[in-house]
Amino acid sequence: MTNIYLDNQSNTKLDDKIFEKMLPYFKENYGNPQSIYSLGQISKDAIEQARNSVAKLINAKSNEIIFTSCGSEANNLAIKGLASAHSKINKHIIVSAIEHFSVLNVLKVLKQNGFEITILSVDKQGCIKIEDLKKAMKDETILVSIQHANTEIGTIQNIKEIASFVKSKNVIFHVDAVASAGLVPIDVEELSIDMLTLSSSVMYGPKGAGALYVRKGVTIKPQIDGGVQEFSKRAGTENVPAIVGFGAACDLAITEMQQNAEKMQILRDRLIKGLQEKIKFIYLNGPIENRLPNNVNFSIEFVEGEALFLLLDAKGIMAASGSSCASKSLKMSHVLTALDVDTAVGQGSIVFTLSKYNTEEEIDYVISEFPAIVEKLRQMSPLYDHFVKTGERMKAGPGTDYEHEHEHCEH
Repeated sequence: MTNIYLDNQSNTKLDDKIFEKMLPYFKENYGNPQSIYSLGQISKDAIEQARNSVAKLINAKSNEIIFTSCGSEANNLAIKGLASAHSKINKHIIVSAIEHFSVLNVLKVLKQNGFEITILSVDKQGCIKIEDLKKAMKDETILVSIQHANTEIGTIQNIKEIASFVKSKNVIFHVDAVASAGLVPIDVEELSIDMLTLSSSVMYGPKGAGALYVRKGVTIKPQIDGGVQEFSKRAGTENVPAIVGFGAACDLAITEMQQNAEKMQILRDRLIKGLQEKIKFIYLNGPIENRLPNNVNFSIEFVEGEALFLLLDAKGIMAASGSSCASKSLKMSHVLTALDVDTAVGQGSIVFTLSKYNTEEEIDYVISEFPAIVEKLRQMSPLYDHFVKTGERMKAGPGTDYEHEHEHCEH
């Protein structure tokens, strides 16, 4: 059976070269990094080498990298950690409406504890407006947290412009770069970022390893009580094999990033063009420019998302609906809701995310199979039957004009 994996924003295939570097730390070099004997020091040295690699990827210093179990934990540490450190001074935080749930759900908890949260709206392409940020800023603001790129619609924000304003107000700036780190270049010095979240599992590394960059001078409080690991910012025995793999993934990203991005962008554009040519009433979500090189997000009218995935899976094609953390929900994603996508259309949304392993033949297979799946579902749809008979769309809810010109964020 054909197996075409196009859900790489959820998780990427582990690169064989990375796996080979991890293997000795499962059985041979199994010492606890906090132990002073030689076997422990081998593990400790491996962690520090990985820390250097992560730092090099984003142009940071190695002592500014804190390893975590994943991107969600790193986001929690960044936001809760900073809030805990500043709660006696000020309690205002600004984020965008399309952040990952590991940011948005943290803010729900902080709001219950007396913090004031401002959520910025986004335009039709998922970009925040700098004027909205300026209006939202207060003397009490302690943190602005904005994604570098959105996992669902691929929008790359103008981080440099945002950071320039935030830093002019002496406010801490956190960036969730899980979707983009290892795919596109990120320089925390050039972009004036104070905290940055990364994850291994979406850059061909293993699950179980994430990192938070914290600029020297930024104070956060640990969220796990225990030992002195990770500069006393994250207690718990380190997952040495995963951390080693994360470091190797960063090393590989530095050498492969440009060629991988160029390859994926060609395939991405081929998939977009092919599906748009073969399917009517299909709408690209997110910008054309300043989009992740591996991201394709369509809303398809007169079909239902869950049925789309089941029929695609039967053809050996694996994709996603919304973020991986919300894919089991039948509700339209919070990202498409923020873009004001019509509910009836947004529930037929699909996200394809490519990797360096995908081929032109795989993309052509999707282009050949997907239109028939859409047509099959439309033939079963009362909404489509009504439209064919009357030329009128049945009222579904708040919507958007899908024929608009595609704008994009300047970057």
